Amino acid sequence: MSRAVTGMLAGMALAFAGWFGGFGAFLLVAALGAVGAVLGRLVDEGTDWREFLALGDRRNR
Repeated sequence: MSRAVTGMLAGMALAFAGWFGGFGAFLLVAALGAVGAVLGRLVDEGTDWREFLALGDRRNR
């Protein structure tokens, strides 16, 4: 699945949460989505969490 489709699905999920659940549900879905994205990236790349959070070198590898 392309990143554009993934972004569209995330946007639709946030829109539905905001429409049907209110602003609190919107924030909850956004926060849990961000946590899921970070965990998914860590699992996919097999990176150590300290490397992920490091503010130093940000060049493409």
